[in-house]
Amino acid sequence: MSDVELQSALLVAAPAAEAAVGAHRARLDQSARDGVPAHRTVLYPFLPPDEIGPVVLAELSRLFAATPRFSFTLDRVRWFGQSVVWLGPSDEAPFRNLTGLAAKAYPSCLPYGGVHPDVVPHLTVGHDGEPAELAAAAAAVGPLLPIAAEATEVTLMAGPEPGRVPGPPAARRRVASFPLGRHAADQPR
Repeated sequence: MSDVELQSALLVAAPAAEAAVGAHRARLDQSARDGVPAHRTVLYPFLPPDEIGPVVLAELSRLFAATPRFSFTLDRVRWFGQSVVWLGPSDEAPFRNLTGLAAKAYPSCLPYGGVHPDVVPHLTVGHDGEPAELAAAAAAVGPLLPIAAEATEVTLMAGPEPGRVPGPPAARRRVASFPLGRHAADQPR
């Protein structure tokens, strides 16, 4: 067994954002180099991969199937201090709801390990660069906004803990995807 600790994460991929952020993420975000797509994190860290079996997968499937899919718009460039540049959704509520549902269902999995009192929904553009590189990425992405996207599923990914021994490209792998329920506008009245 390797001495590299494995972790997992629940996320909503944002393929519509890849054209705008992909090249920047490839340079400025280790998770992109490890194979994680542009995304908004739902719950990280999630359970260790060796604790995720058929029961957990079925629970996650039921949890997310009961949550309507939704449209969202990434319409602003923001910063956490001067070290992380990110895109924010115009409406944070659906993402906060997903995080709240997952954290309630798995109370041992505190969002970001409980380090942040408020988990701000965001799509990281970069955090592994010099301030000038991050500022250049922010300036390049800004004119490409807004980006309209759909949240149709939650993806479970697993791989080595960030900051540990770097893995090969695609060191993180997709374990499963869980479709969200029907779009809120399509629900019977």
